[in-house]
Order: sequence, then structure tokens, then C-alpha cells
Amino acid sequence: MPKGGRKGGHKGRMRTYTSPEEIDAQMKAEKERKKDEEEGAAVNDEPVEEKPTESASDDSDDEDTQKRKGVEGLIDIENPNRVVQKSKKVADIVLEGPKELSRREREEIEKQKAKERYMKMHLAGKTEQAKADLARLAIIRKQREEAARKKEEERKAKESVAAAAAAAKGLHTMSLK
Repeated sequence: MPKGGRKGGHKGRMRTYTSPEEIDAQMKAEKERKKDEEEGAAVNDEPVEEKPTESASDDSDDEDTQKRKGVEGLIDIENPNRVVQKSKKVADIVLEGPKELSRREREEIEKQKAKERYMKMHLAGKTEQAKADLARLAIIRKQREEAARKKEEERKAKESVAAAAAAAKGLHTMSLK
């Protein structure tokens, strides 16, 4: 029996959905935050002297707390295993020389090349299978030639018999008259 018995299950809970108005409000807040960050970056690029005020220090603190989650804001951790995702721009990416192929890709390319080589050899008649096919074709051609020759001889024999019968018939008809 699962934890909590029969009545303590999680499946009967009522579901809560976010309303479209709340989603729109969140999207607008996100856009405004991004716009503020971009404007702040543009302002920071220009050399302008400002007096340190409480609002400026509060903004920087807010940004730090927004970037760091949980305990990270309180403790600086140097984790050598943590990999920070760096976004690359398309313009910055330099296409390097030949890309290393994976084992599967290499095997697939080798298989295709081997198949092409075999087909060239097969068409040239140098493979075992091609030689066997050509020998079979030669035997079939000889058989067909012999069959055609026999048919021709039988046809000529029938014609000669028919001509002889017609000649004999023609003589018979003349002798009767």
C-alpha cells in the first residue's frame, strides 16, 4: 500500500491554473526588466560621473540577488565542476577545419564508399557475383538462339510441306479435269 494510506493520495487534489491576465502581467514585467537592463548597459557604456546614491547601490544589490538563487547569494562557492553556460554569437563562431566525426558517422561513410566501390566493380564485371551473372546470361542466350533456330527450321519444314501439298493438290486437280 502506498505511503499515507488510501485517503492521503495526491491524485484527488484540485488543480490551479494561471489566468491569461496573470501571464500577460508576467510577460510585461519581464519585458520591462529586460528593457531596464539594456538601458542600464547603454548608460554604463557612456562615461558619466554619478554620485553614489542609495538607489544605485540598491539596484546593484537587487541584480546580484536576482542572479543568484538560494544560498549562493550568501556564500561564494568555487566549484571546479560547475560549468557556466556561455552564449555564443553567430558572428563570433569560427568554423574550424575538418570536424571530428563520431564513430557511427565514420562507419556510415565507410559503408557507403564500400558499396559504391562494389557497384563499380560489379558493373565492370570484376566481382564473383557479376561473373556468375554473366555466365548465366551467356547460357540463356545460347539456349534462346537454339530455340529460335529450331523454330525457324520447323517453320521452313512446314512451309515446304505445305508447298509440296499445294503442288500435289494442284496436280491432282489438273489430272481430274
